[in-house]
Amino acid sequence: QVQFVESGGGLVQPGGSLRLSCTASGFTLATYDIGWFRQAPGKEREGVSYISASRASIYYADSVKGRFTISRDNAKGTVYLQMSSLKPDDTAVYYCAARTVYRGTWRATVDYRYWGQGTQVTVSS
Repeated sequence: QVQFVESGGGLVQPGGSLRLSCTASGFTLATYDIGWFRQAPGKEREGVSYISASRASIYYADSVKGRFTISRDNAKGTVYLQMSSLKPDDTAVYYCAARTVYRGTWRATVDYRYWGQGTQVTVSS
C-alpha cells in the first residue's frame, strides 16, 4: 500500500522559516517527479513547487519564488520544501504528491497520485 507522509509544519511568525519533508512507503519516491501543493480554507489546491526525479526541472509558483526552495535526497527517498520569509498568506495545508500523468502543466493536480494527509502551516503573530 502506497502512503505519502508530509511533515514539518507548524505555527511560525511572519518572516520565519520551516522545512517540510515528504516521504513515502510502499513506493519508490526517488524515481518520480514530485510536486508540493497547498490548500487554504475556502480556496482551491494550488501548486507551490515541483522537482523532477533527476532534479533537472524545478518550478515555483510566482508567489513563493525567492522564498521557497525545493530539493530532494533520492538516497533517503525524501523531498524537502524549505520555506523562508513566510507570510500570513502562506498559511495552508501543504501536500506532496507524485506526478504519474503528463497531460497538463506541473500545477495540474489531476496529474498526481498518492496524496498524503498534508501538514498544516500557520503563519501568524
